[in-house]
Amino acid sequence: MAGSSRRYFLAALALAFPAGTAAAQSATSAPSTPASSAPASSTRPSSSAWPSSSIWVVSWAASQQIPEPANALPSDDLRDATLRQIVHLSVGGSALRVHLSNSFGVDALHFTSVHIAHPLSPASPAIDPASDTVLTFAGQNDVTIPPGAEFVSDPVAMPAAPLSDLAVTFHLDAPPAVETGHPGSRATSYYLHGDFVSAPDFSGPDLPGQPDQPAAKKIDHWYQLSSIDVLAPAGAAAIVALGDSITDGHGSTTNGNDRWTDALAARLAASPATRLFGVANQGIGGNHLLTDGLGPSALARLDRDVLAQAGVRWLIVFEGVNDLGGLTRNGPASAEAHADLVARVLAAYQQIIVRTHAQGLRVYGATITPYAGSNYYHPDAPSEADREAVNAWIRAPGHFDAVIDFDAVVRDPAQPDHLLPAFDCGDHLHPSPAGYRAMGNAIPLGLFTQ
Repeated sequence: MAGSSRRYFLAALALAFPAGTAAAQSATSAPSTPASSAPASSTRPSSSAWPSSSIWVVSWAASQQIPEPANALPSDDLRDATLRQIVHLSVGGSALRVHLSNSFGVDALHFTSVHIAHPLSPASPAIDPASDTVLTFAGQNDVTIPPGAEFVSDPVAMPAAPLSDLAVTFHLDAPPAVETGHPGSRATSYYLHGDFVSAPDFSGPDLPGQPDQPAAKKIDHWYQLSSIDVLAPAGAAAIVALGDSITDGHGSTTNGNDRWTDALAARLAASPATRLFGVANQGIGGNHLLTDGLGPSALARLDRDVLAQAGVRWLIVFEGVNDLGGLTRNGPASAEAHADLVARVLAAYQQIIVRTHAQGLRVYGATITPYAGSNYYHPDAPSEADREAVNAWIRAPGHFDAVIDFDAVVRDPAQPDHLLPAFDCGDHLHPSPAGYRAMGNAIPLGLFTQ
């Protein structure tokens, strides 16, 4: 395992001290200030432990919501429980800090211990024991997060390579009355009773003093974990993708990291001009622009999920299909209702543009992809006319700073209101992994070097 850790270290050194100069950016955002950190261990850096020009940039994120009952963990499963969750970074860095969330909690939530490590696989709870690192909060090994709040760990000098995986493990002594989480993880999490945050694996023989402990339970959701920032060289920045289930990756491969945002992150990492740019996926399945549903609306969560992210410089807005489809899900609507909905969707886009421009970000609009034939929404001809009207507005000059035409990428030329069969996951609404790859590959990287 030492060889693996050394590769992570060398990769991060290359990021922290690049030989060239990052491409100049026309839009800037103020870098986050590193958290105060009195040394608590040999891995706890002081403010002088990294180049003064380095900045914090979000490398991974998941929008928080109250999990629906079917996606929440039973309270007893989180009592005296250890939860290990695997996430996939975009940009790498020389140090890390982890955001824990109690955003929707109604009581304070006590984390007795929190660790971070390099997993051996994105589809396994096993970690490299040599990489296991304690996270502290204001120098303490435990942290109590007030209801409605998020806490950021002290920085830890733990090199992480671009596109690498991390395992975040924490222990709760008592369950939250209301959970905060992200149901659409497309990644497997592992949990079991007892405090085993340092365990190299979650099977009985690997649990100290517990050879007969049952293997951990599995669930494909994330809980109480909202983002990970990396300390990256000057010139680093982040892209936030604000979207619904198509951004969240419905139809992608569990533990495969093949959402369209993953394809974009891989392309950014492979290019010298963009290798310091991270991608934060802030998609929520079933999300709307205008109304709360599965999670807060895009307008309601803009501040937390976009503007509060470390180092964010660009926003991709890919929302609206659930607003349009929901109008006629249970039956036809009047022409007046269609016109009113389109007007409100466009007004929501304008609000997002105004609010993000005020913070110095560039805002890119993504066209709404086709969904004719969907068994969920049953769109009719007026619904397709609504989609075409919204897309025409997105494409028109003077609104978004640039357009990402996902509609043109995935539609069937023979039936433009349908997804191309090769890009359809089968429900005629969500793309397949091949469709997501085509979407991520179609985004011009030049949008992030101007």
